[in-house]
Amino acid sequence: MCLAIPSKVIKINDDNTVIVDTMGSKRLVSTMLLEESARIGDYLLIHVGYAMQKIDEKEAMESLNLFREIESKAAGDGVEQ
Repeated sequence: MCLAIPSKVIKINDDNTVIVDTMGSKRLVSTMLLEESARIGDYLLIHVGYAMQKIDEKEAMESLNLFREIESKAAGDGVEQ
């Protein structure tokens, strides 16, 4: 199973790479596998340094809210019973 966190494009480079923001972490990823060009503000699903697909903002926000909820619960006592 693969876990992909939506990442927002914040900068486009000239070499088929972009800088994305993934929940506050900035990283460089390749866009070579995308069918269409990425634009600033797009949300991408990233796997091992490659953008695999674009997703719409609504879907990205729903996923990010779930990840934040998981993160918040994990910061508590660790295991919910």
